[in-house]
Amino acid sequence: MKRFTYIIPVILITLGSCESELVQNPITTKTANNFYSNEQEMEEAINAVYAALQFTGLYDTGIPAMSELPGEDAYDETPANDGGNYGQLDMFNVISQNAIVQDIWQDSYIGIQRANIVINRIAAINYVDEAVKNSRIGEMKFIRALLYFNLVRIYGDVPMVIVEIENPQDSFGQTRTDKLEVYAQIRKDLDEAIELLAPRSDSNKMRVVKTAAQALAGKVALTLGDYAMAETYLKSVVTSGSHELLADIDAIFSQDNELNKEIIFAVQFASGINSNSEGSDAYRMFNPTGRLVGNMAGTKGHGVLKGDFYDLYQATDKRKETYVGILGSGLAFNNKIAAPSTTISDSPSDWVVLRYADVILMLAEATNELGKSSEAIAYLDMIRNRAGLSSYSGSQDRDSIFAEIDLQRRLELVWEGQRWFDLLRQGRAKTVLSITDDNKLLMPLPASQIAADPALAQNPGY
Repeated sequence: MKRFTYIIPVILITLGSCESELVQNPITTKTANNFYSNEQEMEEAINAVYAALQFTGLYDTGIPAMSELPGEDAYDETPANDGGNYGQLDMFNVISQNAIVQDIWQDSYIGIQRANIVINRIAAINYVDEAVKNSRIGEMKFIRALLYFNLVRIYGDVPMVIVEIENPQDSFGQTRTDKLEVYAQIRKDLDEAIELLAPRSDSNKMRVVKTAAQALAGKVALTLGDYAMAETYLKSVVTSGSHELLADIDAIFSQDNELNKEIIFAVQFASGINSNSEGSDAYRMFNPTGRLVGNMAGTKGHGVLKGDFYDLYQATDKRKETYVGILGSGLAFNNKIAAPSTTISDSPSDWVVLRYADVILMLAEATNELGKSSEAIAYLDMIRNRAGLSSYSGSQDRDSIFAEIDLQRRLELVWEGQRWFDLLRQGRAKTVLSITDDNKLLMPLPASQIAADPALAQNPGY
């Protein structure tokens, strides 16, 4: 039987009263044609789009693994475990049957289909507050753009679906869309989202807000080498006044301070809810094997940090031990993911997709590329000084400044899903990682998808 993953049943969710800011996993299934008749039902459908971001192939473990393991700072301590799926990412020997490759593809298109359903149907729904309705459309366009941005960076050309698929059979035979066309749609969605979304406030900080779309648009522009537009988008985040660098580094990822003003957009997780189904599996997957949490064992070692990466932090750097810790064995680990208190696979930590520190460092990079060295250094020093380091005093040429910006991105944004994508967009992955095969810069399309629809051509080398 053919299996096709663009179309899914309509899954709807409710919000738990004990965690008002958390969009929880789907618990109710309803038929599309008998639903979406009023604001409440549409809000449930919108919550289901947010819930898709928690899926295994997205920000639970799939995107974190894909965005960090191929880089030079993280590695798989036990590459043969779990079917070798994580080890393949680390060692650049990924096969098309890889479960992570499959999950990312499938869960991304599930999220896209859910967003398309809302975008297709919400115009006909009466909302008490039209501004809320407009914001919801912007939220859906942002999430669709985010998912396509991940897909195009991971797989290259991908099938682009921006309408609701009501009959799965209608989608068979669709070929891959050129990545430049996909990027054009991503930018269009984000520009429209910027116009529709509300500014951040205490009442909406758990949702997509205007600065999230601006920050992501800046990242997309930077990825495409459009430095002037990247600067424009990113400066709009700065001038919004909605965000700041927290003076206390310990507070950024603290469980008592989630969704603080440095966090622009995060996928939310929480422990001890819905039979421990709302937590993230990141702590278990990406910590060194044998790292105990109370009486709980079972860490997998798929995302250990190298000891020489830990040594990159100066002794006076406040991020040392706060962002990254080290065991007596010499294995280093990401300290941004909180230990669970229920089961080892139920971490309460949100996955931060966009953070203000990232915006500042992207601005440093964009302005440096535009020849504005003094401005780039000023942004760079915001990060260095917050970490307890002195201001930059190196050479003023563009390459030297870039090298320091790149180092600070590694030290500041470690295990936030940036490193592999940074190397790709900068065209440095082959050099930094000694990759000899251009084909390894893209992942294979899942074998199941190729088998289901021969119209999907596989990436070269797979």
